[in-house]
Amino acid sequence: MFKSTVILILLSLCIGTGAWLFFIWTVKRGDFDDVEGPKYRMLDDEETPPVQDSSSQGENHEK
Repeated sequence: MFKSTVILILLSLCIGTGAWLFFIWTVKRGDFDDVEGPKYRMLDDEETPPVQDSSSQGENHEK
């Protein structure tokens, strides 16, 4: 019984260490930088209408 308890403790420590290393890797990769931004970014109206050239508006360039 003692042997199986030691094996389970070591196995849980290995799994916990692996999960911790995976979490650290994802944080360094930038997966958790901005979790709130994308849901608000779709509501922003930052697109400006295209600017028309004033020389081409209603002028007739015939000679």
